[in-house]
Amino acid sequence: MQEHYTPIFNNLKYKVPNAHKSPHKVEVLKRFIQGVVANGDNGILHAGNNILESDVNMIQGWVHANSVLTPHLKVRKYAVEEARLKGKHSIMCDSNLFNYDVGKFHPMHYSRYSMDGVFPTTGNYFGDNPDPSRWKQIQQDLGISMKDWRSNGVHILICTQRNGGWSMSGLPVVDWLDKTIKELRKFTDRPIIVRGHPGDKHAVKYLNKKKYNVSVNPKIVQDFQNAWATITYNSSPGVASAIEGIPLFVTDPTPQISQAFPVANTDLSQIETPDVFERQQWIEKLAMSHWKFQELTDGSAWAHMRDYV
Repeated sequence: MQEHYTPIFNNLKYKVPNAHKSPHKVEVLKRFIQGVVANGDNGILHAGNNILESDVNMIQGWVHANSVLTPHLKVRKYAVEEARLKGKHSIMCDSNLFNYDVGKFHPMHYSRYSMDGVFPTTGNYFGDNPDPSRWKQIQQDLGISMKDWRSNGVHILICTQRNGGWSMSGLPVVDWLDKTIKELRKFTDRPIIVRGHPGDKHAVKYLNKKKYNVSVNPKIVQDFQNAWATITYNSSPGVASAIEGIPLFVTDPTPQISQAFPVANTDLSQIETPDVFERQQWIEKLAMSHWKFQELTDGSAWAHMRDYV
């Protein structure tokens, strides 16, 4: 089934393949199309498994080389490949990097958007000309603020990622974790707390509590309390750590993959003397990729993204 919207000024087509059962995700798709129409373009809310001819695809999530191609991931894959082969674009919706202290779905429903890729090195996050007022608005809406860099603390927090996930290029989490802890012990005797990825149901099995000091806190901000530093491979907790003023270390050998790379240390030998960074330009640029439901619906989100197409 398709919902067709009549174009007002032109006949460009924008489509959303494979609507999802999640109410939040379906609402993102509907509101995105409403915003397309509000800008005078033609949007098609497409719930089928076939691929329509379009100038821009908008999809939920991304698809990666190692992804198991279930039916919905096949649609994503074909949509992205079709756009790439024809010199067109794909816009993807991903998780909000700023929701670490506000629950899974804040009432304003901010999400993160990028074009043609999911990493800062592969995707366009619409942040070439940051508007400082955008970060100010997000802080107000979500009740967060940029804290001063911390110069005290006790423990080191290591945040793991999904085991063998695409963001780690298949590297087993435990291998990375053991290597990281072994390296840290050359330079510090601080307590180490390990926080499993909240979306990895198998973390409870491989993060052996007899071997690691595993956090049981539901919120990462609880683990941030009295933390000296945070270590990630390249995952989103790095953004939260930098906002909260906790010195950050990123170990991914590929530069710029992490969204927090511009404000992160990369040498674990500096764990006791971490560098701190100027963060304003970084956070203002990152804020330009985050849009809430209201901005999808009224078209302001698409108006900004459209300039990059």
